[in-house]
Amino acid sequence: MTVAVGMGLMDFPFSSAKAYWKWVKMCEEGNIDSLWQTDRLVSEVPFLETMVAMASIAGATKKIKFGMNVLSVGLRDPLLLAKQCATVDMLSNGRLLPGFGIGNAKAAEWSATNRPTKGRGNRTNEALQIIKLLWEESCVNFEGEYFQYRNARISPKPVQRNIPMWIGGSSEAAVRRTARFGTGWQGGLETPEETDPIVRSIKGALKEEGRKIDDDHYGAFFSYHLGSYNNPSVKEAFSFFENKLIKNPERRIIVGSSDDVIKHIHDFIDSGISKIVLRPIGNDDDEIFDQTERIISQVLPEVEKLNQKP
Repeated sequence: MTVAVGMGLMDFPFSSAKAYWKWVKMCEEGNIDSLWQTDRLVSEVPFLETMVAMASIAGATKKIKFGMNVLSVGLRDPLLLAKQCATVDMLSNGRLLPGFGIGNAKAAEWSATNRPTKGRGNRTNEALQIIKLLWEESCVNFEGEYFQYRNARISPKPVQRNIPMWIGGSSEAAVRRTARFGTGWQGGLETPEETDPIVRSIKGALKEEGRKIDDDHYGAFFSYHLGSYNNPSVKEAFSFFENKLIKNPERRIIVGSSDDVIKHIHDFIDSGISKIVLRPIGNDDDEIFDQTERIISQVLPEVEKLNQKP
């Protein structure tokens, strides 16, 4: 099982596009494994559109992988989404890590577009079937409750022969969805303690489906700040978790030293996770750069030691 560390963004914390690309370059040159973008279409604060961001990263980098954590399939057309992913994967020479979910029922997109949240799970299941077929088959006919396709086809196909399909979510339905369609599972706001039973449930469901997901295709996400709890951006993040997400920030936001981040990574590894996405918390560009550089210089060497153990 290979442990890898990626960097993720929820909103857009930079002052400009120039600062963003400086951060992307820092991550690639610093051997960060992958970059991840949270999906939001409707928001009060700046958010990059996920698929456009994937395409932009593909053109601006040469080796780093990148993915969506996770994209709301229930809000999108599967033909267009399959085509977008295949295009980005081809142009990046096989570096896309597609991550899919149904979309939070409380997300603003549903009310803003007057779309019903009821049935979004089954709609997503149909869409995932279609996407996979379009990636693999020369011609797709599909008759479902939500989608009816005739002679649908896309070209070029993804460069990755077995392009990943990471699935997000922690509900029983999400566990079943992962077991049916996923090549990996990507956690969201779960703590290591909450993650362990989810991973076990997925592995149990996989046996029932007669499928397998590689042990190093289970991922987790957490925010961090190497510094003090008194930092204004940390206080804001804690408030957001408590008041907006209605989640206890403890064990979801790690504040302190690089040793604290490394220990949390170990806790996730013990729960069956090997792919870790870190979200840096900072007040401005320079602080985000500093937070990222310290992961590169202080955390990645310790992760590499884990991978060198027999």
